Amino acid sequence: MPCSRQTEIIKRARERLRARGLLTYAKSGYLELTAKGETEIARLERTNYQLPKPKQWDGKWRVLIFDIPEKRRMLRDKVRATLIAIGFKRLQYSVFIYPHDCEDAVALLKADFKIGKDLLYMIVDELENDRHLCDRFDLHK
Repeated sequence: MPCSRQTEIIKRARERLRARGLLTYAKSGYLELTAKGETEIARLERTNYQLPKPKQWDGKWRVLIFDIPEKRRMLRDKVRATLIAIGFKRLQYSVFIYPHDCEDAVALLKADFKIGKDLLYMIVDELENDRHLCDRFDLHK
C-alpha cells in the first residue's frame, strides 16, 4: 500500500469523526473531542470498548505502535489497558495488533488521550509467521 494511501485512511477517519461532530480542531491546531465525542468515548467505555466484528476477516492486520515517554507512564499503562480491552493482542511491549477495521476508535482514543503523534497506526497486508495470531483471534485464512 503506497505511503499516501495509509495517510488517507487515517485522514478519512478523522474527517468522518469531525463530520459526525465527535472531533474538532482546537486553537492549538490539534484535534480534540467534542462533548458528543466524550459521550461516544463514555459509551465505548461502558461496553468495554467492544467494536463490531465483520463476519469475514479482510486479511489485513491493524498494528499500533506507541512511544509514550516514561514521565507519562500512567498514560502509557492506560493506553495498553484500553487496547487490550478493545481486543488488541500484544506483539511486543508497545506494539499491538488487531484484525479488524478500527480507524474511528483509534482516532477517538488518540484525541481523548492526546497522543496523536505518539501512536502510529498501520494496516498491514502481510505478516510473517502470523498463524499463531490467526489462532489467537480465531481467524481462518
